[in-house]
Amino acid sequence: MTTVRMFVNGQALSGGSLNDALEGARLIGEAKTAPRYRFYTVRDEFPGLHPVASGGVAVPGEVYEVSYEVLREKLLPREPSELELTVIELEDGSGSFSMKMRDESVSLPGVSDISDRGGWIAYLEAIA
Repeated sequence: MTTVRMFVNGQALSGGSLNDALEGARLIGEAKTAPRYRFYTVRDEFPGLHPVASGGVAVPGEVYEVSYEVLREKLLPREPSELELTVIELEDGSGSFSMKMRDESVSLPGVSDISDRGGWIAYLEAIA
């Protein structure tokens, strides 16, 4: 079975409401993106990465080894329409599939930059 790496940084993280969509995937471990992204909250429901030319931060998350079947049948159908599949750069210089904010989604109402908040879990804890 062919597998790919998938970086998650929001509800699909361990313990998150979307983590069950990764059933059958293998957690490789915690990771961070390269400092080439801004990080947003969308209505405090889910986060999104967006690549930038400058002013980016390293966003924490987890990397999973996931089959195309799990990606296609379980995870992607549950992702919000404001996000799309892409390939990102991780802190170690390697690449991984991940979800990112669609360009047009960054300026939608209810979207706020939380790049300085330490990731999705830290952000949720701070607003609780």
